[in-house]
This record gives sequence, structure tokens and C-alpha cells, in this order.
Amino acid sequence: MKKFLEEFKAFISKGNVMDMAVGVIIGAAFADIVTALTDDFINPLINGIGGAEVAGQIRIYGGQYLNWGHFITAVINFLIMAFVLFLMLKAVNKLMNLKKKEVKKEEAPKKSDDVLLLEEIRDLLKKQK
Repeated sequence: MKKFLEEFKAFISKGNVMDMAVGVIIGAAFADIVTALTDDFINPLINGIGGAEVAGQIRIYGGQYLNWGHFITAVINFLIMAFVLFLMLKAVNKLMNLKKKEVKKEEAPKKSDDVLLLEEIRDLLKKQK
């Protein structure tokens, strides 16, 4: 049991798990913001422009309703979140590529003193010929 707890502690203390937890919490908060944007701004604009009621229902048998308006709202929320995530990932990938290029430039191999000395000797021999 002690080994199991140590493994679990090592798993939890890894940066990736903590980053994922922060991402889930921020994602949930972001979902609330997107839902508010859709409910409070986008749906009223759609209603005002086209006269369509986004929060509509269709009554079916037995007093049940199909809430097609909620479905459309969920689709709009998904598209907004997917678009924002796409933009964020694109920006992160671009930053990562820039960082990789900088690292490659900085990691240019330095010649050792022996190699520099041998190159000097080579150049002097070429001048003598």
C-alpha cells in the first residue's frame, strides 16, 4: 500500500497532471463565459435580425417538448469554444516553433581549440603551396 501511495504521489506531483487540472478548471470557467455570450448577445442578435426564436420548443406527444433552441445554443457554444481553442493552439504552436528555432541557432557547435589549431595549420600550408 505504501508503494502505491508513493506512485500516486509521484503521478500527482508531475507538472502535466497539474497543468491538466488547471486547464480543466479554466475550461469550465471559459464554458460559462461562452454560454453567457451566446445566451446574452448572440441569441438576441439572431432573434432581432431574423425574427427566429432560438429558445424554441416543439410540442410532441404526452406534453413533452423538443428543445431545439437549446440544441442550437449548444452548437453555437461549441463552435465558439472550438474556434477559440484553435486560435490558442495555433498561437502556442507558433511560439513553440519560434522557441525551437532560437534554440537551434544558439546550439551551434563550437569548435574545440584543437580543431581551430588544425585549421590554422591547414590554412598556412595552403598559403605555402
